[in-house]
Amino acid sequence: MSDRAEGADGPGVWLVVGLGNPGPSYSGHRHNIGYLVAEELASRMGSGFRAHKSGRADVVEGRLGAPGTPGPRVVIAKARCYMNESGGAIKALTTFYKVPPTRVIAIHDELDIPFGTMRIKLGGGDNGHNGLKSLRSSFGTGDFNRVRVGIGRPPGRQEVADFVLSNYSATERKEIPFQVDAAADAVETLIAEGLERTQQKFNS
Repeated sequence: MSDRAEGADGPGVWLVVGLGNPGPSYSGHRHNIGYLVAEELASRMGSGFRAHKSGRADVVEGRLGAPGTPGPRVVIAKARCYMNESGGAIKALTTFYKVPPTRVIAIHDELDIPFGTMRIKLGGGDNGHNGLKSLRSSFGTGDFNRVRVGIGRPPGRQEVADFVLSNYSATERKEIPFQVDAAADAVETLIAEGLERTQQKFNS
């Protein structure tokens, strides 16, 4: 599909952003749960990521929904830059696809939610999360949707930065596929049924 065709759907498009850091050395970190969910959604679309013409993100385009009843057009995105610089790359995508912030869904790790649970909300601050901080700065607003995947607080006196930039424990890794699957389900429900229904169904 050409880049010209990509931007043709205008305001009907949803932009789903998996927040994380690029490269194999970060792939198993708690901070990269957004990437994992984005990859699961791409798998459900049956497509692989490719470079967007901006050169700053990888994207998958398609429709999320049950076979025979395709939903609205969706772009799944992973920024190619580090978490604290991701806002500019995602802002460029919202401009290209003509997506307002209220049709952006950011998937990210959340310290204040226990591991194995999640919360979905629209708007809010960044709570010290560098990816959210970058998005809010680039958008000029915090009024975008968030799928907040719980990672819990670091044990003992471990620094937060060390905790989020470390791999899940062996026990947690067994649960990650279920957590990723549930978060992907929440994204699909948010797009298909709206915020209130999604919160009722998934907010733990």
